[in-house]
Amino acid sequence: MHDARALIDMGAEAVRRLARRGYTLDLARLEDLQSRRNQGIRSADDLRAESKRVASEVQQTARQGGDISKLKERARELKDRIRDIETEQEQVQQELGELLLTIPNLPDDAAPDGDSDADAVEIRRVGTPPAFSFEPKDHVDLGEATGILDFARATKLSGPRFAVSRGAGAALERALATLFLDLHTRRHGYVEHAVPYLVTRKTMTGTGQLPKFEEDLFKTGVADRELFLIPTAEVPLTNLYADEIIPPAELPLALTAHTPCFRSEAGSYGRDTRGLIRQHQFAKVEIVRIVDPETADTELETMVGHAEACLQELGLAYRVVKLAAGDTGFSARLTYDIEVWIPSQNTYREISSVSNFGTFQARRANIRTRGEDGKPKPVATLNGSGLPIGRTLAALLEQCQQEDGSLVLPESLVPYLGFRRIKADGTPEA
Repeated sequence: MHDARALIDMGAEAVRRLARRGYTLDLARLEDLQSRRNQGIRSADDLRAESKRVASEVQQTARQGGDISKLKERARELKDRIRDIETEQEQVQQELGELLLTIPNLPDDAAPDGDSDADAVEIRRVGTPPAFSFEPKDHVDLGEATGILDFARATKLSGPRFAVSRGAGAALERALATLFLDLHTRRHGYVEHAVPYLVTRKTMTGTGQLPKFEEDLFKTGVADRELFLIPTAEVPLTNLYADEIIPPAELPLALTAHTPCFRSEAGSYGRDTRGLIRQHQFAKVEIVRIVDPETADTELETMVGHAEACLQELGLAYRVVKLAAGDTGFSARLTYDIEVWIPSQNTYREISSVSNFGTFQARRANIRTRGEDGKPKPVATLNGSGLPIGRTLAALLEQCQQEDGSLVLPESLVPYLGFRRIKADGTPEA
């Protein structure tokens, strides 16, 4: 969420930067609402001061035995006027707040121009995509042939865009999550959390999922209680510190969690309907950092490295790209996508987005620290996938497949699995 005064002071610069992401800032409306809000505050303050003076005159005149009828009438008029102004001010404040909630973050000038993944700038490639002497299968065919994935029974249970893993497949999902958590907690310094999967509207608003993306969320309610299923652990992890002032000495905070994620994928029908790429429910290890704004750019590069380390441990070929301004998420200033090689599609596909939100989320969630002058100031927040289990499993199956239909897994997973190979019939083999 933006500081209205800051946007107004930036003026044409704010309009320019938001236009890079396809948003037209109505600066005149913003200035009008801010002016009316400030005028209402001044008018209410002036009337309260006058009301206080009149109340004092009533007491003094009454003690002297004078006529207080006109003073009391004036006091009633002031009270009514103050109430009217406060009502009007609340309406203006609500309208201003609703407008600010819909304005996306200002993209960093480091983000390239453009509005699609075709405009992303490649930063680096790591690893060599495997070359097969046979026609590689996709992860759906591999999973179903070995019996470690069952999409038909998942559809029977819940409809499309769900999956069931079994046997070595379920063990492999658990191993991936544990490997990623161990990397982030033991090597990268994150603190593991177990968090709620159902959160309030305020919590969703704090990280920017609401109000803009309500159609993408699953929600439930009992009686008058409304709760949303989390689309990512970013939501509860970041909001752990909502409405708090974090001592500077405690920054940076590094948080991680392994949770299910729930997304309706509204508007994406027809895309990636087959397999694990785009599901309504999937598991993910998320990493979040809460930092001083001055260090946010450096922290972003650090986090990208942490997400890359997961793919490096698995020996998977991938690349890193910087997203274009118009393709950057609503709350983000700058985003790097990490894209893993998917042999069946002969291309790289996004497996992790790592974003710097600047102070945008912190202002919405009221997360602060103290500056050198001791005064409260917003922190900066960052988050990334480190990594999603389903998409990692898809890439792993496809990059590790053998001509006989078996799967030879990375050595790094053996301590978590107890086996290195999944035979064509789904049987684990050391």
